[in-house]
Amino acid sequence: MEATQKRINITLKDHVLFLSTVFCFWFATYIYIPTFSLYLETKQFTYSAIGIILGSYGVTQVLLRFPLGILSDILHRLRKQLYIGGFAVAIISGLLLILFDSFFAIFTARLLAGITASMWVMATILYAQYFHRGQSSRAMGTLQFLTVMPQFVSMALAGIIVQSFGWMLPFWIAVLASAVGLILSCWIKVVPQESTHQDERRSFNHYVRATIRVPSLLAITGLSMIGHGILFITIFGFTPLYAATIGINEGTLFWLVMAFFIPHAVASLSLAFLPLHDRHTRHILLICLIATGLSLILIPFTNTLASLSIVHGLLGLALGLFFPLLLGKIASLPVDSLRTSVMGFYQSFYALGIFLGPILAGTVAEWFGLSVMFWGGAFLALLGIPLLLYANHESTRHIEKGWHKT
Repeated sequence: MEATQKRINITLKDHVLFLSTVFCFWFATYIYIPTFSLYLETKQFTYSAIGIILGSYGVTQVLLRFPLGILSDILHRLRKQLYIGGFAVAIISGLLLILFDSFFAIFTARLLAGITASMWVMATILYAQYFHRGQSSRAMGTLQFLTVMPQFVSMALAGIIVQSFGWMLPFWIAVLASAVGLILSCWIKVVPQESTHQDERRSFNHYVRATIRVPSLLAITGLSMIGHGILFITIFGFTPLYAATIGINEGTLFWLVMAFFIPHAVASLSLAFLPLHDRHTRHILLICLIATGLSLILIPFTNTLASLSIVHGLLGLALGLFFPLLLGKIASLPVDSLRTSVMGFYQSFYALGIFLGPILAGTVAEWFGLSVMFWGGAFLALLGIPLLLYANHESTRHIEKGWHKT
């Protein structure tokens, strides 16, 4: 594949165009998220119902990302079309949130938002092909930064928009951003992937079996599942509700969001410029898990905007390093003919964290309170430590054996 990439002229304009679609992709998804749980509370939904709605975003991702990854490995030319289709589905999701406020309609809208997010597997592979494999950390660091920045901008603005113009405007902005992204994505450049007749004859089951056998994939995916579960329990889930209990209103949520996303964005961007040896990556991942667990333990002890923001700053920094490092490890696996299948598996099953995290957290919060819910998240983070040690062992063992799969 690298020979093919050398014949394709990828210019700065191509990078800017592609990354502009990424900005629209995540801006549309997250513009209403900081105030979404508060909006649902105004509709008199229980914590359990709120958890189900928040978790529904992960359901379609769990179901679709892996099959879509395999499909796009078999039919390479579909990747761009599927990415474009994600924006169309996002428009429908936003319109449902604007037009209806019943549990079923909101639940359906978030399921559709999950379909859009499932197309992220296409974006990661399409953009990774703009780089050689040795630059995978740089590619994923750049993508993670352009994931975090629209999340930061949209979440920083959401509380102010709601306080000034009401609950509906963020949904309208999501529809507009989706429409802009759809138009821009029609013009992105695709790097052709070389294939053989043998690749085309391989069955769906072959791709499933071959993907599952990729060394350390399951362990890395489990780590990402834990991280995403924590993300959607906290800043994308119940943190705004906890903030409201200590007197923080929608307008001042801006400062809490900034405290989380500035270190989150800086950490992700730094990885685009700082090449790391695998040994250093392992140590940083371990520190991230410990810092994440500590942050979650401390959240219930905060009682001011300043203290809650400091704790979320530490959490944002830890997760800002954690996600792109895991994504870089997946993107650098030597599996050319399985690249999107592997990425689809990874993204599909870490979405279990997006799905199960809020649902379990909502149930725990309803029965035992928000404090116990955050402590449960801390326990989850610490469970990731033995999983990380196992992933490191698997990776080292297969490198020594010279494992290679194409």
